[in-house]
Amino acid sequence: MSDELTPVEHHESEADFEARWEALMREMKARFGKRPDLNALLLLIGIQELNQGITTFTKEQKQDLMHIATCRLFSLSGHYELERVDADGWPHYKLLRPVPFANLKEQERMLKWHVLEYFALDPEDQFEA
Repeated sequence: MSDELTPVEHHESEADFEARWEALMREMKARFGKRPDLNALLLLIGIQELNQGITTFTKEQKQDLMHIATCRLFSLSGHYELERVDADGWPHYKLLRPVPFANLKEQERMLKWHVLEYFALDPEDQFEA
């Protein structure tokens, strides 16, 4: 993986990383009744960041929510920052530095690592009912 990734990511063993991921998946299954895939987690994070509650979203809005989630996640490692929130309450991010190129497996691991960091920020605030 690229040296541009967050240093903490380099120091965590694969076993520790997988244990943290499995613990999060167990928590999500307990909370939502089934184990979410990465896309479902991105959608949930996007809805959380939009902060307008759960409603019916169009396919395009769901794609936008997943983009919001990805930007929010990569803001944790300095790749994006929140630029503004528009009149409808949708956050808009600007790219500060490109996310390092990675193959599909590395991309998935980077996303998972950022998801874990997102939930580590303040787990009590995440996905309140």
